[in-house]
Amino acid sequence: MHPGAHDPSKPALVMAGSGHVTTFGDLETAANRLSHLFRQHGLGVGDHVAMTIENAPVFLDVLWGAHYAGLLYTATSTALSAEELSYIVDNCDARIYVLSAKYADKAAAIKAATPTVEHYYSVGGDIDGYTSLENAIEGLPDTPLGEERIGGRDMLYSSGTTGKPKGITPRSLEAPYDAPHLITPVLKGLLGASPDDVYLSPAPLYHAAPLRWVMSYQQMGCTVVMMERFDAEEMLRLIEQHRVTSMQVVPTMFVRLLRLPQEVRDAADVSSLKAVTHAAAPCPPEVKHQMIDWLGPIIHEYYGSTEGCGVTWITAGQWLEHPGSVGKAVIGQPKILGEDGQEVAPGQTGAVYFAEGPPFQYHKDPEKTATVVNDQGWAQFGDIGHLDEDGFLYLTDRASYTIITGGVNVYPQEAEDVLLAHDAVMDAAVFGVPDADFGEAVQAVVQPRTLPSSAEEAAALEAELIAYCQSKLSKIKCPKAVHFRAELPRTDTGKLFKRILKDEYAKAAAEGREIAAV
Repeated sequence: MHPGAHDPSKPALVMAGSGHVTTFGDLETAANRLSHLFRQHGLGVGDHVAMTIENAPVFLDVLWGAHYAGLLYTATSTALSAEELSYIVDNCDARIYVLSAKYADKAAAIKAATPTVEHYYSVGGDIDGYTSLENAIEGLPDTPLGEERIGGRDMLYSSGTTGKPKGITPRSLEAPYDAPHLITPVLKGLLGASPDDVYLSPAPLYHAAPLRWVMSYQQMGCTVVMMERFDAEEMLRLIEQHRVTSMQVVPTMFVRLLRLPQEVRDAADVSSLKAVTHAAAPCPPEVKHQMIDWLGPIIHEYYGSTEGCGVTWITAGQWLEHPGSVGKAVIGQPKILGEDGQEVAPGQTGAVYFAEGPPFQYHKDPEKTATVVNDQGWAQFGDIGHLDEDGFLYLTDRASYTIITGGVNVYPQEAEDVLLAHDAVMDAAVFGVPDADFGEAVQAVVQPRTLPSSAEEAAALEAELIAYCQSKLSKIKCPKAVHFRAELPRTDTGKLFKRILKDEYAKAAAEGREIAAV
């Protein structure tokens, strides 16, 4: 199926903030015109277009236009600098680049640093040196390309929380444009998705999961309600207004929903929801318990990577029987390897690998690909965990975040989960800082509901949180110090940039400086 196969008067997209509606007929017209534009520029199947656009209707026009033309399409984070964007646009060999006028201040620098790009387009306004995409497609045919159409594919980049982002080269482009999207069978099989669903997308569309899920739901003929940016109370309003049946979130969104006043939550009508799926970051077990208590056993979770070589899935019922698990394999087969590279027994912790999954390659970087694949062809991405006797996978933490204090390995996710269960905490990061006696000490940086207004208030809240943590975990796993920030460095897709905090504290220690608690 494809957008043009559905009732042209049915809403394909509703923008939450403006209320703007794009019908399936509107989407089909725009996508067809864009596919003709790409062909006029000489782009054929397998050629590349890149885009930097906020959550807006034109984003999906460009995606579907590229898909109809059989192109590879790379959506980039709007939060990146001009230098970071230029790296991705140049690295992916984009021949066309589309930039939102909202980010016009980056346009000249990107253009100067991307020699492979042949045509630069702006959307949502004029940019010096760029051509208006809206003007360029005006008058172009709104009918399909006169050829047997091959469907395009996304070529997305890893989030780049460590090192430069890595592009994942898609497998060959052979499927027709109306073949089911890769995610569509999963949504139908595991969530029972159907054309009657209304899907709410609260995250930036440039990220792999929102992009693929939105396109899959539209392919099935569903209406997508897209938020320009996440807001917990607004999410509840939209669920009620549009009778949302399905949505995908990240755990930080759960925390913010739970921190809303009880009267707001009680007043919200969420009875239309049939499936709420979360991924992208670890979810504290207590947070998930509270969400299941509130919404019922409709919460699903999956674990995987943009590379796509392994995915696990778990329903609410399975999770209640295996609390803390991220599920059983639906793509690939998880393996846990010890430090000697050998498989360990169930219950033992080690590096998480996926075997028997679809092969992948990093774009133009076979050396980087080789660093994550072992001699057996199993791939790993830096996660630590274990399998239970039933084959359910549990994640302990990222290997790079392991704290070695007094010769003992401490996985900071445990303390983060406990801190996030405290009613005063909105967000938390736990990491190791240099310590003369123990090598590393456990440090926490917390975003509280209300930022302490004095050193005395900060000290009292710090003592309360440390005591709370020690009531749940052994003392060695708990922070020795808790500092407070108005906000923690997370991506728009919920991933914590813990490396930024770690580096800040390491630099201060090297310079003999102390970082203020607030």
